[in-house]
Amino acid sequence: MSIKSKYPKLNFNVVLVEPEIPANTGNIGRTCVGTYSRLHLVKPLGFEITDKRLKRAGLDYWGHLELLYHENFEQWLAQVPDIKRVFFFSTKGQAPYYKPQYQPGDWLVFGKETKGIREEVLKKYSEQVVTIPFPGPVRSYNLSNTVAMALGEGMRQLTLKE
Repeated sequence: MSIKSKYPKLNFNVVLVEPEIPANTGNIGRTCVGTYSRLHLVKPLGFEITDKRLKRAGLDYWGHLELLYHENFEQWLAQVPDIKRVFFFSTKGQAPYYKPQYQPGDWLVFGKETKGIREEVLKKYSEQVVTIPFPGPVRSYNLSNTVAMALGEGMRQLTLKE
């Protein structure tokens, strides 16, 4: 199934699986608008889309966001045309996030803030699991920062190909 983009040039599909913190999702939405990337939210969500913290973080960009909702992970996955173009971001990944050669339309998948992506998904798609290195004494980065780093690397690569 092909989803027509409203953007002049779709760069990436960002997928948040069961996001919990509205401000993170708002910031990610704003980053998606700035990079011509589509945002997919996989339910259940830990907040209401009307949450004022989400709107405040997204500012007045929320209306420009190309946003799709999916009832669950399986429903989202069923509409992905090429599973090889899906990259799962996890602290449990071995490959650095800059190793894949990103292409326009690729899917960048992020798990919920407290638990990440389910272990069975990481095992099933182990060749497509990537991580953002963090040499300092932290367990992980904030979700919105992680998405921004991933999109930044993706945009860098796409720009080099132009």
